[in-house]
Amino acid sequence: MKRVAIVQSNYIPWKGYFDMIASVDEFILYDDMQYTRRDWRNRNQIKTPQGLQWLTVPVRVKGKYHQTIYETEIDGEDWAADHWKALAQNYRRAPHFGEIAGWLEPIFLQERFTLLSALNRRLLEAVCAYLGIRTVLSDSSQYQLADGKTEKLADLCRQAGGTEYVSGPAARDYIEPRVFEDLGIQLTWFDYAGYPEYPQLWGGFAHGVTVLDLLFNCGRNAPRSMRYVA
Repeated sequence: MKRVAIVQSNYIPWKGYFDMIASVDEFILYDDMQYTRRDWRNRNQIKTPQGLQWLTVPVRVKGKYHQTIYETEIDGEDWAADHWKALAQNYRRAPHFGEIAGWLEPIFLQERFTLLSALNRRLLEAVCAYLGIRTVLSDSSQYQLADGKTEKLADLCRQAGGTEYVSGPAARDYIEPRVFEDLGIQLTWFDYAGYPEYPQLWGGFAHGVTVLDLLFNCGRNAPRSMRYVA
């Protein structure tokens, strides 16, 4: 048995994204797909005393209407220092800020990225390492892509040796289960419901913020607020 998930990369995504990674044997970053604006590919939210705030990585999109996520270039370098400043200002009072900052700050202030996919993957790998998630991360570009929306996903899963495909619930709107059935692959829907709350700074609880909120506030106890991370 091998469980596979195939999802576009996100910028420092929420805890549920990492739970899905932890729930499978191989997690394929689906960055061959078209880049979508005003989406989670290049931005996420943090909590502040004034409410939720977006951290957005500027990317080059002018005239590039059909570029893939892999092809999407980061526009400039100033954003990195700005993002770290926002994280430090709003989470420095969090119990585990110092511990997380030890490995996270250098990524923002010392490393340089020109492509969004590379940035996203670097941060995904860093968070997975901290959480002890050992799932194999791979890129869809390592595989051949079939034609057809569902066919692409099912064939990627087949090429990866998957016997079970784990999909996010939003894909129910377009996935054709019979395509997986024809390949003998079990289709499972991931459930994001039922997450417990944890101590958060700044007002009412918000589940959908970046996973960094959980790490800053809970540190090594973060898995207690997740479902698949040991």
